[in-house]
Amino acid sequence: MKQPNSTVRTTPLKRDFFPLLENIKAIISETQNQVVQSINSAIIVAYFQIGRMIVENEQQGIQRAAYAKKTILRLSKELTTEFGKGYSADNLERFRKFYNAYQHRISASVMRKSSSRSKPASAIQKQENVAGTEFPFRLSWTHYIQLLKVKNEDERSFYEIEAAENNWSVRELQRQYNSALFERLTLTKDKESVQQLIKKGQILEKPTDVLKSHYVLEFLGLKEDSGYSENDLETAIIDKLAHFMSELGKGFLFEGRQRRFTFEGDSFFVDLVFYNRLLKCFVLFDLKIGRLTHQDMGQMQMYVNYYDRKIKTSEENPTIGIILCKEENRTIVEFTLPEDNKQIFAKEYKAVLPSKESLKKQLL
Repeated sequence: MKQPNSTVRTTPLKRDFFPLLENIKAIISETQNQVVQSINSAIIVAYFQIGRMIVENEQQGIQRAAYAKKTILRLSKELTTEFGKGYSADNLERFRKFYNAYQHRISASVMRKSSSRSKPASAIQKQENVAGTEFPFRLSWTHYIQLLKVKNEDERSFYEIEAAENNWSVRELQRQYNSALFERLTLTKDKESVQQLIKKGQILEKPTDVLKSHYVLEFLGLKEDSGYSENDLETAIIDKLAHFMSELGKGFLFEGRQRRFTFEGDSFFVDLVFYNRLLKCFVLFDLKIGRLTHQDMGQMQMYVNYYDRKIKTSEENPTIGIILCKEENRTIVEFTLPEDNKQIFAKEYKAVLPSKESLKKQLL
């Protein structure tokens, strides 16, 4: 009996097969992302409309708080029976708060049109009515649950913009809020810049735009009272580089650590070198675990001068130098640097999360 040939002969693939495969995979991935985004948008619209209906029901006649609470409990029971989990009394209350917090985003004319139909509109029709307008909800429902915990409307607007533009996970949003990012940026800006921060988020146009009142490095796991060295601090930052770059803010690219240059036989090392693609300039970091000294300022001035004269191109903007120290000395900064200084800055870092209350007091 003739044995089958164990060698499988295949037709050689054409050269354009793998580009074809990659293009098809890209279309599938893009479609899947669009489906996820569409589902998320539909969910947000539905929750917004449910919240609107609850609020409008409460506003009909004079209803006492106890009656409104009873209505939500009954709604929860009926909806859970028919649709399952997701419609607890707590969630319905979140829908209500969501509508109250964001109803200003839907134009009054659209809301009146939705409410003045001669016949009751279906839920889908109402969703389409709202979705057809500018409906700028770019985050997931879980993100908005976190944002609803932010009582100050201006602060909530800032975190929403930053979370959307920087693709923050819910955990990163929580971390940025807990580290008081809004307050730390606000402390470095004038009133006009603060209003821009609220309406547009963090925009980098000049060197001072990258600065915070101080930097929070709690993710490094270093204790305030522990005897770590500058090398320990640098190594911890490198080990948690993604976290550190998130703390720095927008546009940062890591260029290297311990960048060396030599003058007449003497070698010098810049601890950390980054490049900011939005400001189009190098950003140098020198790490200090003690109190800032005038020698630290002079050393950073030399680093900045070297990069400006030897490294950067004519198309790039002047180098920024940031001394990250455990204790800032404002008098040293004031009398060491020129009054029109726009390149060298000293900023404290905190190894633990600061108190939001203490930072808010500084804003008063």
